[in-house]
Amino acid sequence: MKKMFSMSLVMLLAISVILAGCGNKNQGASNASGGAGGSTKTSNVQIGMVTDVGGVNDKSFNQSAWEALQAIEKETGTKAKYLQSKSDQDYIPNLNQFVKGGFNLTWGIGFNLANAIGQVAKDNPDKNLAIIDSVVDAPNVKSVVFAENEGSFLVGVVAGKLTKTNKIGFVGGQDSPLIKRFEKGFEAGIKAVNPNAKLIVNYAGAFDKPDVGKAAAATIYNDGADIIFHAAGGSGTGVFNEALARKQQGQQVWVIGVDKDQSLEFGDDVTLTSMVKRVDEAVKRVSQEVIDGKFKGGIETLALKDNGIGLADTSSKNVPKDVLDLVEQYKQKIIKGEITVPSK
Repeated sequence: MKKMFSMSLVMLLAISVILAGCGNKNQGASNASGGAGGSTKTSNVQIGMVTDVGGVNDKSFNQSAWEALQAIEKETGTKAKYLQSKSDQDYIPNLNQFVKGGFNLTWGIGFNLANAIGQVAKDNPDKNLAIIDSVVDAPNVKSVVFAENEGSFLVGVVAGKLTKTNKIGFVGGQDSPLIKRFEKGFEAGIKAVNPNAKLIVNYAGAFDKPDVGKAAAATIYNDGADIIFHAAGGSGTGVFNEALARKQQGQQVWVIGVDKDQSLEFGDDVTLTSMVKRVDEAVKRVSQEVIDGKFKGGIETLALKDNGIGLADTSSKNVPKDVLDLVEQYKQKIIKGEITVPSK
């Protein structure tokens, strides 16, 4: 009897140890799912993004916006998804796919989506939408626009000081009020420091035609320009390709990138600097408003004073310090209102 009692006690202790171990494993899994510090990631918010025809890999504003949503997804657990538009006929169906699918926020990236965003917002007044680079007057739409003319003025100062031929180029995507802000701001910056420089302008007519952008750049370089600033989205890839081809042939020409630091994609050999628009920060901020339940429609304008635009952090690789110091002087004058940069 004493032996049976001892065996029962041993078995009871063993079972207790096993159960305790299982309990610890379950608690560890629960803590791990909570993330750092045991915080719980958001999992019930869905954010959709519709590109313009430039596509999500345009190495410009569409890509910046998508990278921002990917970062939000990683940080918060929010579900992010994009749909790529091949033509303007895709805009409304793509937007509706997210809106009708119950997404908490639907982004339209680029001014070409303005009419589609306006129509979808009107048809779905209880849904949240947002757009980059255009204003849609609807209570359920957040419109984020930038003072591109101010940032373009600063890279105009760089180009005006560093050109060796006194011929500088500008390649635009579609000829529109938005891209005119880039062109006119750039021209004003050039003239502020180098009134003898000539600006040669060429429009690709689209944001998704790298071959047309390449041809436009070739024409400008052939006219004697040694620096080109592009505001052409995916078509701007062609500008870089033309510069890289000429670099391989021993010709030193430069490109000024747009929207994001394009030296990270195309290298420092041909990227003089980039006029950065913080599309990524704008997308993060507005998306976070939805996550926090604080979204409101309206217009948000990001300018130099908001640090919403400016030169890429890598600019010092190719732009001398004295020129960067001059850029900073002009930046402060613009912020203080001492200089009004034209936009058209």
